[in-house]
Amino acid sequence: MPAHPLLHPLRRLAAPLLATTLAFTVGAAQAAEELHLYNWGDYINPEVLKRFTDETGIKVSLDTYGSNEEMLAKLQAGATGYDIVFPSVHMHDTLSALGLLEKTDIGASPAFANIDPAFLRAKSDPRGEQCLPYAWGTVGIFYNKTKVDRPLESWADFFALAESGNKVILLDDMRETLGVGLIVNGKSVNTTDAADLKVSEQWLLERKPLVSAFTYDSVPMVQSGDVAAAHYFVGAMMYVKQDPQNLAYVIPKEGATMYQEDMCVLRSAPNKANAKRFMEFFLTPEIAALNTRQQMNGTPNREALKLLPAELRDNPQVNPPADVMAKLQIFNDLGKDLKKYDRAWTRVRTAN
Repeated sequence: MPAHPLLHPLRRLAAPLLATTLAFTVGAAQAAEELHLYNWGDYINPEVLKRFTDETGIKVSLDTYGSNEEMLAKLQAGATGYDIVFPSVHMHDTLSALGLLEKTDIGASPAFANIDPAFLRAKSDPRGEQCLPYAWGTVGIFYNKTKVDRPLESWADFFALAESGNKVILLDDMRETLGVGLIVNGKSVNTTDAADLKVSEQWLLERKPLVSAFTYDSVPMVQSGDVAAAHYFVGAMMYVKQDPQNLAYVIPKEGATMYQEDMCVLRSAPNKANAKRFMEFFLTPEIAALNTRQQMNGTPNREALKLLPAELRDNPQVNPPADVMAKLQIFNDLGKDLKKYDRAWTRVRTAN
């Protein structure tokens, strides 16, 4: 999510496959000023968009996607009209290699000093000449506490639930789900070794009979108790906060993936000046913090972090301690080697 995260990513929250649009209207005299965002589903606080419109008069529309691959496929199929996309770091590198990103020089903006340099992770953009680090988080296990005898700690606990007759769900995400199989077997989520991928593939195939579904849309099922636990993004903490007696999110002790999404302007963007203006708006600590408080994930903005309530800033599931951070892995752009993952994932998903 993510990947991740932040599924979420909810890198990252439940990401609908059909695009939805949120429009914030302004006066007729300002109607010509527009900005078109293409983001993960439910992955930006609507209040951020409203405040941008109130401050600038720029009308914002938002379409959503469910995965990096879905977003890329739509762009490569000729979709036009989008100004800003929010790729994960490895997809940031892919988009850059394909010549799809605009040079914005956002890194030269004075407020870019708020960004922790550790989040300049894209190999193609080490100085923030293209994109702005947007959000980060982990991908772990979201579960219903009424379905467990004790708190979940691991992937072993997750599958033990299924063996006891409860339903569990994995993400319908190639990198994230193959990544689980790699992590629990001590492998890198960026391996290009066919033998490593075979280990992950076999591990997942052995457990596939225990999996009720591969999907992003697991939140309502976990909330209702129809599903005991789901592979999901840290954005699930939004729902944990609403119902802490019944819901929980945990980073498995074997380790997990982490995601980071960046805010990037497309070379084909029809409203480049407005896009740059939105990036600079989002650099404002108060705005980044407003987004993070609602999304319940991590922020690369150091000044925004200071503005977060202690229960969020110090929550170990949202901002893990150093020993847990050391066990988190983030995806790289694998280039042509991604085909190896495609083949392994196809075998997992099509096996009876």
